[in-house]
Amino acid sequence: MTVERILPTDEAHDLLELATELADRELAPKAVEYEQRAEFPRETLRTLGRAGLLGLPYPEEYGGAAQPYEVYLQVLEILAGRWLAAAEAVSVHTLSCYPVAAFGTEAQRELLPDMIGGELLGAYCLSEPQGGSDAAALTTRAVRDGEEYVVTGTKAWITHAHTADFYNIFCRTGGPGPKGISCLLADRGTPGIAPQAAERTMGLRSSPVAQLVFEEARVPAERLIGGEGKGFTIAMAALDSGRLGIAACAVGLAQAALDYAVQYARERRQFGRAIIDFQGLGFILADMATQISAARALMLAAARLRDAGRPYSVEAAKAKLFASDVAMRVTTEAVQVLGGAGYVADHPVERYFREAKVLQIVEGTNQIQRMVISRALAKG
Repeated sequence: MTVERILPTDEAHDLLELATELADRELAPKAVEYEQRAEFPRETLRTLGRAGLLGLPYPEEYGGAAQPYEVYLQVLEILAGRWLAAAEAVSVHTLSCYPVAAFGTEAQRELLPDMIGGELLGAYCLSEPQGGSDAAALTTRAVRDGEEYVVTGTKAWITHAHTADFYNIFCRTGGPGPKGISCLLADRGTPGIAPQAAERTMGLRSSPVAQLVFEEARVPAERLIGGEGKGFTIAMAALDSGRLGIAACAVGLAQAALDYAVQYARERRQFGRAIIDFQGLGFILADMATQISAARALMLAAARLRDAGRPYSVEAAKAKLFASDVAMRVTTEAVQVLGGAGYVADHPVERYFREAKVLQIVEGTNQIQRMVISRALAKG
């Protein structure tokens, strides 16, 4: 199904055409094989970076494309429609570049061209085994020792734990609560940083996650981002943008599921008719299409607030909540439209269904999004 898009510039239109071409050539043909092998597509990420698609929202002076966030999100949606794991990797990497881009020193920002160009892949280390949703209670500690910080603790559910070239480490340098949290930028290969075995996940098998253990890892003090005690502010600002990235991934995945279900329903015949002509099934597809359009509109409305420099945290929470719930609903219905065929791996909707679930969990569970929205309503 062709998605009608209103884009701000001709350049944005060209970028979406480029994203579509690359997604069709570099992502779609690899998805099944890579997922079966649980292999991370590192070279594919480099290809996307060299094409400029990893630095879309970042300034041109650092090698970015200075594009509005609404354009970046539509590119991410296109990528997710071909292969969610690759799109999620782009979203996580973009999130991982944010602390340096928004809060880093000029010396730290010298790393940005390689970061957003895809030569250096990033990981965002916030969650912990006992503190996923309650980020302010994290226990990973960094103690200043001369010109270094000594980091001890464990992070959990870290995308790119094994493949990242740099890590954003959110750690406690002060007392309890959010004001005691700081952010450090550590290089891959730093002694004392030990990725653990990859988790055995339901979906996104080619984008593995793992725990990351810090055993007195020494990080130069010059790699402190934003100053001591600024880590929680950095983390929450990054997550607002990251939630929009997950919303875009959800919309792209849902659109792929709808497109496949519609194609199948046009070709599959029962009782002498294409099954899409039966009202009961046609109405299911109509609801799927409507929900996807609503999710896309909510996502872009939040992105436009961000682009205008206006508060968008609550709208980002709404977009992430609604779009990921829609993705779960639409992929479930896509399996149902295909019937028994939808339950086997010969058709991609089986994989879409498994992948959709994680979008309701990452970048803050949907229960956390409801807390963000309800607290905003309580404050008026």
